[in-house]
Amino acid sequence: MPTHSYGQYCPIAKACEILEPRWTMLILSEMGSGSTRFNEIRRGVPGISPTLLSKRLKELEASDLVERLEDKASGTIDYVRTEIAIELEPIIDSLGEWAHRNIDSEVTLRDLDARLLMWNVRRKINVDALPDRRTVIRFNFPDAKKGEQTYWLIAKPGMAVDLCMNDPGFDVDLFIEAKLKAMTSFWIGFSTLHAEVTHDRITFHGSSLLIKTIDKWLVRSSFAKAA
Repeated sequence: MPTHSYGQYCPIAKACEILEPRWTMLILSEMGSGSTRFNEIRRGVPGISPTLLSKRLKELEASDLVERLEDKASGTIDYVRTEIAIELEPIIDSLGEWAHRNIDSEVTLRDLDARLLMWNVRRKINVDALPDRRTVIRFNFPDAKKGEQTYWLIAKPGMAVDLCMNDPGFDVDLFIEAKLKAMTSFWIGFSTLHAEVTHDRITFHGSSLLIKTIDKWLVRSSFAKAA
């Protein structure tokens, strides 16, 4: 149940009592993108502590927005949205689209996070547009925080794309070198790939096929269409 109350019968007030606590809508948004495990949700909502995430998930359970499913055989736990939480998805998306249209891009791009960017890039990769074999793509952001500069995406036909922060030891098909702000701006839809490449803020080395077809397999954020 909500831990605070506006003391009003207004439906908007009642909705805010459930959704306003910090991180709540980001958690629901991340779950809407497919994350069901505790650590997956944490990766998609960086900055939240394990203790606070656990608290928020319990609150969402109490509000009938999230269901906790435990597999007794394996011991794994999944958190899934209920029907009423799924009903919120277009509302949360619309809020993001509104922000994308109306909040200045420079304000948005002050808060850069390479790990969050690559977590989101990973899930939008169109594996069907890649060669019918293992494909390895390395991203490097020289201006990112130390320890958060280099990432490997490993794509295999019919499988979810893996994201590695340590060298997996495979031959790399494509090297992408980029300024973090440039890649974030392109991916979220504030600029175009052509513009960033023209100004040498994003460069490619490796497979000519992957470079030629990048607009097919490197799918941008769903908010890019709101630009």
